[in-house]
Amino acid sequence: MTPHPNALEIADLVMHFGPVRAVDGVSLTIPRGRVTALVGESGSGKSTVGRCVVRLVEPTAGTVRIAGTDVTHLSRRRLRPHRGAVSIVFQDPAASLDPRMLVGEIVAEPLRLAGKRISRRERDARVAPQLERVGLRAEVARRYPHELSGGQRQRVSIARALISEPMLLIADEPTSALDVSVQASVLNLLADLQRDIGFACLFITHDLSAVEYLADDIAVMYLGQLVETGSRERIFARPAHPYTQALLSAAPVADPVRQRHRQPVLLGDDLPSALDPPSGCRFRTRCPLAFDRCATEVPEQTMIGDGMAACHLVQSDGTGPDVRTADPSEVLS
Repeated sequence: MTPHPNALEIADLVMHFGPVRAVDGVSLTIPRGRVTALVGESGSGKSTVGRCVVRLVEPTAGTVRIAGTDVTHLSRRRLRPHRGAVSIVFQDPAASLDPRMLVGEIVAEPLRLAGKRISRRERDARVAPQLERVGLRAEVARRYPHELSGGQRQRVSIARALISEPMLLIADEPTSALDVSVQASVLNLLADLQRDIGFACLFITHDLSAVEYLADDIAVMYLGQLVETGSRERIFARPAHPYTQALLSAAPVADPVRQRHRQPVLLGDDLPSALDPPSGCRFRTRCPLAFDRCATEVPEQTMIGDGMAACHLVQSDGTGPDVRTADPSEVLS
C-alpha cells in the first residue's frame, strides 16, 4: 500500500479559549520529509496550532489529519496507535523535562506510553544510541536534568521526541530559551537529523535567520490566521503580503553594509487583541497601505505559484505593492 504523501493536513482549524480567538481558520499541508516554518509575532497563535496537532488541547473546530488519518476527535484509546507518528519539542527544556526522572527514563518514556513492554537492559540499549545521535555521551542517561546545561537539556528533549521514529516533528521555538552561542549547534543538529532520518517538521519560530537555514516552506501567521504561504525561496525573494514584507525588513542580516542601507517598515500600534480582532483584514490597523475596503471585506486567499497571500492588493501573478518602498498615497490613488 502506497503511504499517504502528506505527513500533516490541517483544515479550517479553530481554537478558541472562551472569547479569545487564538486560531481562527488555519489550513496547512506538510508533505512527508518537508520542513515548514510557521512564523509570526508572539501572540499570533503559532504554538496553539502545534499543540492542537499533538492534541495537547482539543480544537474548537476543524480537522487534523496525520498521514491521511483524521485524529481530531479520536478517543485516547484510539489515538494511542497514532501517538508515535507525531512528537513535539517544547520551547523551554527545563520545564518540559521531569526533574525527578533520570535522563534515560525521560528519553525512553515514549516507548512506555506506547505500550511497549521492554526490560531495563533493552531500554538502555535503545537510549544509548539515541543520546549519541544527538551529541550526548551514553553516561548522561544516569544524570538528572538539573545536572545538564540548557543546550544539553534540549538535546535530551530532541532525543525523547525522536526515539519513537515519528513521521512528523513539531519543534516549538526549540532555540529561543537557549544562549545565542548554543542556538546554532541545536539548529545544526535538527538540520542533520532531518536530513538523515527524513521526518517532516512543523518548525514554529520567530527567528527568520533560522527559517532561511532550516525550512523548505514558510507559513506566515497573524492574529490567528495565515496571511501568506509559499516556498522559502519565493517568500524571501518576493514576499507578497505587507505583513511578510514588514517581518523580513525587520530581520537582521549578517552583512553590515546591507544592514546599514535597509529601511525597516514601521507598523502602527501593537498587535490587536484576539479578544476582539479588527473587522475585514486583521492586519489593517497596522498596515501602511490599508484603505476603506480593508475594513469591510475579509481578503480572499489569492493563489501565488506554490502558495497564497490574503491581501486585497495582491494579484494572482504575485505582483502588488511593496510596503517597504511604496508610497501609500500612490498605491491607493
